[in-house]
Amino acid sequence: MRRDRHERGLRGPLAAPNPLTAQPVTPRQPPGRTAFFDDVVASSLRLIRRNCPQALAGVEIGVVDVPEITAAWTDPEPPVAAAVEATVTTGAKVVLYRRPLEHRSASRADLRVLVHRALVEQLSALTTISVREIDPELDED
Repeated sequence: MRRDRHERGLRGPLAAPNPLTAQPVTPRQPPGRTAFFDDVVASSLRLIRRNCPQALAGVEIGVVDVPEITAAWTDPEPPVAAAVEATVTTGAKVVLYRRPLEHRSASRADLRVLVHRALVEQLSALTTISVREIDPELDED
């Protein structure tokens, strides 16, 4: 590692070269916000699939950055998720809105809880299966 002479940040590699390949080792970067959010949704789906697989039968799960809000929207907060019932031409869908969920969580741990809760509640509303049946560890408030 080289000196930071003029406070412009570190210059050069942060780790010594790999002794086997003589190539510099790059430190692992934590996942970005979008990748982390996708991982949270995937882990929540695995948990739901393990507890209550029938809740996901015929339901498509999607993630959108922000909701498209019509002029008739009166609530001051944007929604965090939406459930769309099946029609003759399309199947049932649950859509999670990434940015509102991130905005309402104070940490990554809070985001995990909020995403899972939103997903379980939307599936419960869509399939009429109770929240307790989809995830026994969540309490119905």
